Amino acid sequence: MKLLIVGLGSMGKRRARLAKGMDASIQIYGVDTTESRRGEAEQLGIGAYESIAKALQAQSFDAALVCTAPITHAAIIGELLDAGLPVFTELNLVDDGYDENMQKAKQKGVPLFLSSTMLYRGETQYIKQQVQQFAKPVNYIYHIGQYLPDWHPWENYKNFFVGDKRTGGVREIFGIDLPWLLDTFGPVVSVQVQKDKISELEIDYPDSYFVTLRHANGTKGFLAADVVSPKAVRNFECFGEGLHLFWEGNPKSLYQFDAQSGEKRPVNTYGQVEHDARYSDNIVENAYVDELANFFAVLAGKEQPRYSFEKDKETIRLIETIEQA
Repeated sequence: MKLLIVGLGSMGKRRARLAKGMDASIQIYGVDTTESRRGEAEQLGIGAYESIAKALQAQSFDAALVCTAPITHAAIIGELLDAGLPVFTELNLVDDGYDENMQKAKQKGVPLFLSSTMLYRGETQYIKQQVQQFAKPVNYIYHIGQYLPDWHPWENYKNFFVGDKRTGGVREIFGIDLPWLLDTFGPVVSVQVQKDKISELEIDYPDSYFVTLRHANGTKGFLAADVVSPKAVRNFECFGEGLHLFWEGNPKSLYQFDAQSGEKRPVNTYGQVEHDARYSDNIVENAYVDELANFFAVLAGKEQPRYSFEKDKETIRLIETIEQA
């Protein structure tokens, strides 16, 4: 298989490394407009081009991965689809070009695959399984926070997409976590929001949100999302009469309360955990690998994607409802 990765920043290089680790025979090429990034890629054994057009002129590819800033995705996806390539894209955060690109993919008869990495976490899938088996009303409380300058310590937060209001840090948190919450608890029918800016960060959007979600099945959820927490945090608690789950965002912190013993029982959903030391302990590589494996299986006609542009349109609509409340 020959893959073209558009965008050779941190995520593009991660996808390249993981894909190669899954199958050493995969040939990986990249596109980036920045000369220094192309140079870094070449040192990693990735042939790099300055444009998609030049890459397509020089090589034929089996699929493409879009790993650039979200605001640029629509045009890039469209260009790749025009060339007849199946496309895997990182989360978009905006629905620019969705209808046009879904139609293009259909006309070309190629997959259009959208990342939603939290759907591939063993912990979120366990929570979903327990909630659906429980089949009685539950509530949840969920706090996700991380200090914005720590997201990419190697660059200023104003120089990548979280500095843009349309693709800001809190919006990215919603884009990452709402899909698995909707997958687990179902569609949202009402929203209440409190938001403000409590930091001196140089951003033009609220840095903290308190959101109450009422799901169609009766579940109530309280979601706190911020980019001011000095320590990266992902604290989730789900409870109902007879079910109590706890998760602190990393594979070793999932617990289920055992009423008979009166203690929290650890739940292990991973045989082995892969972690990149540059990131917080709540970011594990396993989910990124499983997501790529799903994409490759979709290319082979063996699986369906867990997420879609159609589902993401609903997620983005909910994010905009929250932001406009």
